[in-house]
Amino acid sequence: MKKPLFYLAFLSLSFIATAQNAALKAKTDKKAESVESKVIAFRRDFHQNPELSNREFKTAEKIATQLRALGLEVQTGVGKTGVVGILKGGKPGPVVALRADMDALPVVERVDIPFASKATGEYNGQAVGVMHACGHDSHMAILLGTAEVLASVKNDLKGTVKFIFQPAEEGAPDGEEGGAALMVKEGVLQNPNVDVIFGLHISAQTEVGKINYRPKGAMASSDWFKIKIKGKQAHGASPWQGIDPIVTASQVILGLQTIVSRNVNITESAAVVSVGKITSGVRSNIIPEELEMDGTIRTLDSDVQEMIHARMKQIVTNIAESAGATAEVNITKQTLITYNDPDLTEEMLPTLQATAGKNNVILAPAMTGAEDFSFYQDKVPGLFIFLGGMPKNKNVAETASHHTPDFYIDESGFVLGVKALTNLTVDYMEKNPSKSSK
Repeated sequence: MKKPLFYLAFLSLSFIATAQNAALKAKTDKKAESVESKVIAFRRDFHQNPELSNREFKTAEKIATQLRALGLEVQTGVGKTGVVGILKGGKPGPVVALRADMDALPVVERVDIPFASKATGEYNGQAVGVMHACGHDSHMAILLGTAEVLASVKNDLKGTVKFIFQPAEEGAPDGEEGGAALMVKEGVLQNPNVDVIFGLHISAQTEVGKINYRPKGAMASSDWFKIKIKGKQAHGASPWQGIDPIVTASQVILGLQTIVSRNVNITESAAVVSVGKITSGVRSNIIPEELEMDGTIRTLDSDVQEMIHARMKQIVTNIAESAGATAEVNITKQTLITYNDPDLTEEMLPTLQATAGKNNVILAPAMTGAEDFSFYQDKVPGLFIFLGGMPKNKNVAETASHHTPDFYIDESGFVLGVKALTNLTVDYMEKNPSKSSK
């Protein structure tokens, strides 16, 4: 039986489209390699001149200047210091958002590199050193490189690209809004309406040349808690005359650890409850009246999250009552679960494998670290991947972790990041022609 002419015509058009897409990606890959040195230069400048959350003023100016030079429509002051660049392709298609975070951390750098940070700043009233100790300098540089690559093939793009440079991923200072939640609140996913969002995070414990991914829950939700315990002040020499909030807090901390060990089914979902700060007392021979402790909760399942919240309040209240004290528990939800849409992940996995090589794209376990990229994924399908930044001659045991003074990234992995974001954008547009810019 002869194939209908329309079927043969369809096959012919599909072959032509596939060939055109392959040619476009070959062109963008070549362009990515040509901008590698510029991406590294961007990163070193950002690294040497870091700024804390919601204070990324000069960083934002540099980004806006570069995006304007590429001919993009630029919006500034989004979510306080955020910058958004819009690149309208020459052909109709979906709106793809790409995101990089901008803020540094209150950390004093110890890495011996020519562009090490000497910057200082103020964090919640304290004088601090400032360092890009989580790789946000790399993310900004890679996204600027991606913008240059995609701008160079603007007329061939089948859709619109929205470049989101976001402040305060590490959390806004006390009393301020910030981060992805604020950008979403201010409409960053609208005008034009975003269909899908991609992001990446450099990893100091993943070898250069590799990409880690995970469908569904890839990173944990992050909740912050504050517990206030009120006892009765007394002389340290006669504790029976008072109610000791410090002893009570010690029992509370031990009680909290039983939530994960005895209430969470750890074969199905990981969770963490950690106390990171305790404040109480003024001198060694006075039992204080009050105590405050602060900590974090990490979960990969919303039902587990709610159960932990309920158990915490029950444990803290009852232990305090048994000691004759009173307690107050306040829990604030900081970030959501970083949830990679499973259909989108499956759709784009071949792109990642073609970009990095199939053996270099690794299904990784979930992490209890948190990312406010989750607020974008709560509104539109998103995929968040992890880019290798560990030198090939190192192993995980020899590398400093994120958020530490010795955090180090191998810059040779940046070009793969540019190629990955570029190819995800081009391939998504190719695979979703029915969606058009709104």
